[in-house]
Amino acid sequence: MKDKDKVQDTTGQEIADIQDDKIDVTKSVFQVNREMHEQKLAELEEKQRELERQAQEREKKKREEYERRILEEKKELMRLKQGIIDESETIHEEHEEQKKLTPWQAVKNFFYHNKWWLGLGIFFAAVGVFLIVNLLSKPRPDMVVLVIGEYDSVGYSEGLENYVASFADDFNGNGKTEVSIYYIPYSEDSYKNYANGVDTKLTTQLQMADSVIVIGGDSIGNILTPESVFADLEGLYPENPHVEDYYFYLRDTPFAQRIGADTSDLDDSLFLAIRTPQKLMYSDEEDMQETYDRDFPVFDAMIKDLSE
Repeated sequence: MKDKDKVQDTTGQEIADIQDDKIDVTKSVFQVNREMHEQKLAELEEKQRELERQAQEREKKKREEYERRILEEKKELMRLKQGIIDESETIHEEHEEQKKLTPWQAVKNFFYHNKWWLGLGIFFAAVGVFLIVNLLSKPRPDMVVLVIGEYDSVGYSEGLENYVASFADDFNGNGKTEVSIYYIPYSEDSYKNYANGVDTKLTTQLQMADSVIVIGGDSIGNILTPESVFADLEGLYPENPHVEDYYFYLRDTPFAQRIGADTSDLDDSLFLAIRTPQKLMYSDEEDMQETYDRDFPVFDAMIKDLSE
């Protein structure tokens, strides 16, 4: 009986153990999975650390080798400089093998390495061509007349250009007669002169030999001395009633009608004069003499026409 009970107890205990084992098996599956996962992660991390350690070791060896080689080369270079040795087995002059380029590759290579210089060259060449074309295409007048003073009705008059051109010839040989009027509105107001660039224009024109005929008024005496600039008209036209010293006065002449201006717009001090040839800042006396010889017949024709 006791044996029977013992057998029953043993059987019951085994069943309980089996049930407990089932529960343990279920838990161990998750646990094993987690542990396997953690183990794999640990292995991967260990491999990664090992790879990094090996990489660091290689880099260290490489750096040490480089430093050792540099040190050896420095020592060898010192020996060469001191004349201890004639040749070095450590230091070798390295020549990079030059790659042969096709003609097209050579052209592309040239443009690539010189693109900035080529760009600058093209820019300055374009500017040069523009200036040359502008210079060649710019109309060159046969003669130039200066109008100095605030005389808008004269300085801006197309009639004055036509009037002077009626006595001129085609001096430059371009097939037509052209006269330019350089109007310089000089006034006694220095601020106005500065704002209009009058001083610069006046100085430039009076130091060039492009023009000798001048139309001006009383204000011109503030900027130059007539006897050092203009020809003595009394010696050239002793009997002319409109001539006084260096000026041919335009009052009481048909000048206003000739240029299509209103007589009331003209100042009584307005005169016509001609500059004498002399050496200038921007021109030689010979150049000015050439301009004088060319323009004087026009000046003389105007004096005779206005004196009728």
